[in-house]
Parts: sequence; C-alpha cells; structure tokens
Amino acid sequence: MVYLVGAGPGDPGLITVKGMDCVRKADVIVYDRLVHPALIAEKRPDAEVIYVGKAAGAHSMSQDEINRLLIEKARQGMLVVRLKGGDPFVFGRGGEEAEALAEAGVEFEIVPGITSAIAAPAYAGIPVTHRGLCSALGIVTGHEDPTKARSDIKWSSIATGLDTIVFLMGVENLPKIVAELVKNGRDPSTPVAVVRWGTRSEQQTVTGTLANIVDKATEAGISAPAVTVVGNVVNLREKLRWFDNKPLFGKKVLVTRSRDQAGVLSEALREQGAEPIEFPVIRICPPSSFDEVDAALDRVAEYDWLLFTSANGVGSVIDRLAELGRDVRSLAGPKIGAIGPATADSLARLGLKVDYVPSKFVAEAVVDEFPENPVGKRILILRAEEAREILPERLAELGASVDVVAVYRTDIESSDTVRVKEMLSSGEIDIITFTSSSTVANFVKLIGESGAVCLPDKVKIACIGPITARAVEECGLRPDIVAEEYTIRGLVAAIRVALSA
Repeated sequence: MVYLVGAGPGDPGLITVKGMDCVRKADVIVYDRLVHPALIAEKRPDAEVIYVGKAAGAHSMSQDEINRLLIEKARQGMLVVRLKGGDPFVFGRGGEEAEALAEAGVEFEIVPGITSAIAAPAYAGIPVTHRGLCSALGIVTGHEDPTKARSDIKWSSIATGLDTIVFLMGVENLPKIVAELVKNGRDPSTPVAVVRWGTRSEQQTVTGTLANIVDKATEAGISAPAVTVVGNVVNLREKLRWFDNKPLFGKKVLVTRSRDQAGVLSEALREQGAEPIEFPVIRICPPSSFDEVDAALDRVAEYDWLLFTSANGVGSVIDRLAELGRDVRSLAGPKIGAIGPATADSLARLGLKVDYVPSKFVAEAVVDEFPENPVGKRILILRAEEAREILPERLAELGASVDVVAVYRTDIESSDTVRVKEMLSSGEIDIITFTSSSTVANFVKLIGESGAVCLPDKVKIACIGPITARAVEECGLRPDIVAEEYTIRGLVAAIRVALSA
C-alpha cells in the first residue's frame, strides 16, 4: 500500500490529522526537500526513511526512479508513505506517481495537503480571495517542463482574466512572468508579493508592483522556494500581517528536553513565532533497581506526606504501580506535595488531590513554605536518581523523618549531534534552552570538545531557573536569560522579554 501524502507548506502543524497518522504507521517514508524535519521525527523507530528531494540543478533521484522505488517497496509488503511538500496534486507530480502505481497494480491512496499557494500568502497576511477585490483565483506553475517546445500557459487569458494569480516555483523565472503579464495587458502598477519559505520561521516577504518587483526581489536576495502573488489582495498585507511580526519570529531555538517532553516547549515557542529545533539530550529511564521503589510503595500508608519533584516522577510511579497490578488507590492516605505546576497537573489528571505546591520550585522554597510543622512527620520524596540533596537534608534538619526513593533516572541521548554541531557552527541557532541541570551536563558531553563548549557569540542561553543557570556557569558558559517563574511558560516569557529589550 502506498499513501501519497501532502505534508503541507512547511509549518509542521499544518499537516492533516490523516497525514500524520500515515507518517506514524509507515514502514517506509519517501520524502521531499520541503518536508519539515519535525514530521520525519514522528515516524516509528524502525521505519525506513529515504530522501528523494529535488533542488534546482540537484536531483537526488529522478522521477522515474522515485516511481520505481515506490512500486518496489510496496511489492515487498511495506506500507509506504510518499511525503510531499504542499499538496501532491498541486504541481507536486503526485498524479504521475499515482499513474505509475495504478499501472503497476499497486494499491494507493491520496491524502491531500495544504498547498503553499494558499498557505504562504495567508502567513504573509494576504488572503488570495477577498470580497470586492477578487472573484477569480488562478494557480500557475512558474517553472514549466524545460523540455517542452513552447509554453502551455495561456498568458493572454490569465493576465487580465484572473483577479489573483499565484505562481509556484517561479523565482528564477520572475522576470519572464512579469514581462508576459504586462505584455498581455496587466497593469504595471498591479501589486505583487513574493513569499519565500512561507509558514516557516525563515519566511521572507517582499512586496512591490509588476513594475519593480524583480528589482526588489533581487535586492532582498529572494531565492527558491518562493510563491509569487499578483493582484490587489496584496495591499491587505500591512493590515492583516500576523505571523512575521510575532515576538520570536525568525529565531531558531534549540530544545534540549527529553523527546517525550520537548513538544510542550516546542509548541509554546512556535506560538511566539520561533522555530524550535528539538535536540533531546536526556532520556527518562527506569531506576537502576525497583527494590526501594516497591518497598516504599508497599508502605505508603505509613507516611504523612508524599513529595513528587517532577512530572516524570509521577509518571514513573504510576507505571510501576501498573506493573505491580495496582493503581492510584495505592497512594491513599498521605498528603501530597508537588514541586511545580506541571507536576501538580500530572497528579490532578490522575484524580489525586494536591495539598501543597510551593510558590517557587526550588528546595529552599519547598522547605520554607511547608504547610505544617515538619517535626516528627514522615515524608517520602519520589525523585530522580541524580537529584540534589538539599531538600531532604533541610527537611531532616527541621525534624522530619525523610526517605528518598529514586523512581527514575536520566540517561544521555545522542541523536542528531552532528547536525546540531553544524547548525551551531554555522550560526543557525539563536537560543539554547535548558530545563534542568542534567540537560546542561549532557549537552556539554555531546557538543563539547575535551569537556568544554565554545558557542558563537550570537547564541544566547536560556535557563528555566537559577539552579539550571548555576549548572550552566559551572560548565564555563554564560546564562543570558533566567526565568523568574520556573516553568515552561515562564521560560518562554523570559525569552520574549530579553529579546524585546
């Protein structure tokens, strides 16, 4: 089976629900140059990934070779996803691939995608149709088959017969496009916009008229991939632009959280216009031994308080209870404290009442704000193996009987290290985010040489709180941004404030 899937125009959030389902279940993914890496990251761990991208003058595989590849993989019994930028049937050569599959007797299905002909202008604040301005819309290739003897574009009809014309893949031919439109009757004062890398953080928009757009695009260094919009709707951009004036627009931010947790921070950054680059440097793993965990869970009723220090700890405890054939009812009896709103939310979603959340999510604040006299109280702290000892030590000093149990540990994750090193050295990364001391330590191990990291001057380091910032300093780096609220929301807010200063 082969699914011809439209990946959308660039923003990974614009793939359809069905398209994402196909990606996640595929045995083989055959993808193009314009497909966002975040979509490939959604694949099954064992899925085969084959790049067949095409750029001007550089084709990794011919169209005939791609067709044969799809047929070959399908005949091997594979579920194949052909992931194409935009929509497969809008100048995506999806029809040719479907024809080849049909002729070979291979079952296939088309999963439409959002075409850049609509999405790129929309992200530039340009509606391709608008009441009073456009009643006829046309989508035209700006790059016809170079082997054809003559153009199939009916310039005399489209030049004045369409209110809005969108040209795809037409940057190299922009002078010819402009000349043909004017020659066939389009007013030289007609507004034009060229949108490069539409819907992505690299998006660049140049506006002008048919009379001057070629010079303006050249001066701005506009190159492929880009969409050209011709028509009076372009004048609405200044009023309707919403994407490229977001606070973090154009910034590439390295997200070092674990793979399971990176999505929350990435989504928060995208909402502010940034491009998150996920580089998980830690992996959440079971503890070295479950003996202490199981013993503690057996005697939960003996404690006055359970303190969870992270959402990871909550998940690990629940997973272990399930392995033991038990559930959250086993935690009945003690009061429950949560360090941080994310931890509290994890507990609340399980139906567990959270009795205490400190105002600041560091050990000192947990102790100072503890809701009752700790003298004689039995407290069980459920945390990571690598955690600081300050919290149990301070509670013990105040007279509490404290047991500490490691319910999970963090290990180093090493995917994409070469790619991230290249991005850092080439100046592509603007900000590195750290959400724990372990992310700092593992980042240095992966990226550093001889235990040290040398970053370009332009790169800023953003930390979720002072403890993480201290870990950055101990590694010889400079924390430029430290969140006052030690949460993901607080971290993103701190980045916004720092960049607007």
